[in-house]
Amino acid sequence: MYDKLFEPIRLGGVTVPNRIARAAHGAGLPWAEDDDDLVAFHAARAKGGVGLQFLAWGGIHPTSSAQFPFYDPSIRKGAERIAAGVHEHGAKIFVQLVHRGNQLPNPHGQLWSASAVVNPHTGLVPRPLTRGMIDEFISGYASAAAHCRDAGLDGVEIQAGHGYLVAQFLSAATNEREDEYGGSFENRLRFLREIIGAVRSEVGRDYPVGIRISADEKFEGGMGTAEASDIVSAVEEDLDFVDVSVGSYYAYHKLSGTMDEPLGYELPDSTVVTQRARIPTIVTGRIMTLADAEQIVTSGQADMVSMVRALLADPDLVNKSRAGREAEVRPCVGASQGCMGMTQAKGRLQCAVNVAVGRESVVPFEPDPAATPRSIFVVGGGPAGMEAARTAAMMGHSVELHELTDRLGGQIKIAGSAPHRSDMTVITQWLADELVRLGVKVRLRSPVDPDLVVAAEPDCVIVATGSTPRTDGFQANFPRRRIPGSNSKHVYSSWDVFGFGGRADVGSHAVVYDDGGRYEALSVAEALLEQGAAVTFLSAHGSLGAREEMPAATVAPIRERLMAANFTFVPHMGIDEITPVEVRATPLGTSRTMTFAADTVVLTGYRTPERELADYLTDECNLNVHVVGDANGGQTLQEAIHQAATLVRTL
Repeated sequence: MYDKLFEPIRLGGVTVPNRIARAAHGAGLPWAEDDDDLVAFHAARAKGGVGLQFLAWGGIHPTSSAQFPFYDPSIRKGAERIAAGVHEHGAKIFVQLVHRGNQLPNPHGQLWSASAVVNPHTGLVPRPLTRGMIDEFISGYASAAAHCRDAGLDGVEIQAGHGYLVAQFLSAATNEREDEYGGSFENRLRFLREIIGAVRSEVGRDYPVGIRISADEKFEGGMGTAEASDIVSAVEEDLDFVDVSVGSYYAYHKLSGTMDEPLGYELPDSTVVTQRARIPTIVTGRIMTLADAEQIVTSGQADMVSMVRALLADPDLVNKSRAGREAEVRPCVGASQGCMGMTQAKGRLQCAVNVAVGRESVVPFEPDPAATPRSIFVVGGGPAGMEAARTAAMMGHSVELHELTDRLGGQIKIAGSAPHRSDMTVITQWLADELVRLGVKVRLRSPVDPDLVVAAEPDCVIVATGSTPRTDGFQANFPRRRIPGSNSKHVYSSWDVFGFGGRADVGSHAVVYDDGGRYEALSVAEALLEQGAAVTFLSAHGSLGAREEMPAATVAPIRERLMAANFTFVPHMGIDEITPVEVRATPLGTSRTMTFAADTVVLTGYRTPERELADYLTDECNLNVHVVGDANGGQTLQEAIHQAATLVRTL
């Protein structure tokens, strides 16, 4: 099965055992000299069957932020540990060498770039590299490559894409130099040529050296596929591979597309470059299954396929799929809630659907068997309840799950019915299938009362009964105020808009009030627009999706769609009153009243945890009760799955 994917491939002097790669990405994990997490993270994916991994960020100079200092020979001990952890499983690991230029604040002060072009993410003006600094940086790439080789790492990749320093020289949009490093195509290419030349001189011809490049930077004036192809053609004789992606920090959401993008969304641009290349090629971009990867390789679109988020969700994806166990692969939903969102918010990589990511040294991907099997009664068939039931069954417990409605999925059924959000449901469908495979007793249309639970005599009860939208006109900024008119017949919750528990009669002028700052309100607005309404979006917050993690990645796609439609955003508002024809609201901290025409009003915000059953079972029945998910105050898919998995593993 997947014969082409499992053909070895030669990159320079190294043979990679198969065609599955994992591109470089930030993880926020400590360096590996005295910490096991980074070693275990890469080792887990090597053990799971990945042929080649790229370690990020291999810093080449102290002036670049968020990096491992590969310019310093003291990096060797930790690098050797990572190499050993990967090599133990027959896999290879390369290091991506990078200077981020003007993309992130420099911990040592001055930002450096090709030119004094402000990056919109930092708002800082960089200093153009002097000739002396150019030479120093080029030397840094060469030294870092030598340190990789000396530590037993298998190759290096020069990051020449994604808007980092080399790309800032390559792209005419960010290179305004008038010397030999700017202006013409050949001049803008000079920095990269000299880096490659210096690295080759240092490590020799057999040590694998490649580049990563954006086929299209995806912003006005940025580098496109024709120029990216020309760059590869100009330098490929000195390289062993080219790793092709898309995007830059000017279009951050294209760097690692969420479920808003189709599967394989980068291929139309990437293959323009790979088809001209005469060296081995790697592509990426929401490639989630070995079947898709096999098609890409067998069709000649690329020689290797990178799968990053799919391998965060399930590090054993490759081995499971090769063994014909594709149905057991835990799927990525493409929300970027944990991988990108938590890396920014918490400074450390996580995964919405895999509790072990970044903690592989102490948390196994699958739970260990329980020392003493127990009987576990789960109430609620949403993601938290199903994750709890699956984990318990994997540990050898006897499990039964009761769900009030006629199908499993909980609030993911609602979220997945929103425009561009159907991929949310792949995890709950997978969990439902796993419950069948593992023999969990699932009872649908099963309302649970205390008598039913007591009669079952369980050792443990897990309550995952979720939450329901507040419909009393509550606003977080005015906790004692209730909105007059909030109970009017033209006022709805998000559930009503998506046809769960009610159905909204959508008129021509809708007002959406966003109290919570979550994606839910944005999905409501998009659904109303699709039904023909003009939408005024009043928010208690200063931006769309204000409480979503890493909005540049997670919110930007829907922001673009909304702002291109009949949509008006009004930030920092509180609602005073809802009448049959309008909404009266006040900018926070003022006494000014503003009115907005509305024949449809949707209030989104906070929910009421449904924990009455849990409280009764605890207080009146003296049972061993645990609460997870929204019923425990959670608000996201990640909170639901992580709470459930963590709880059951510690019972």
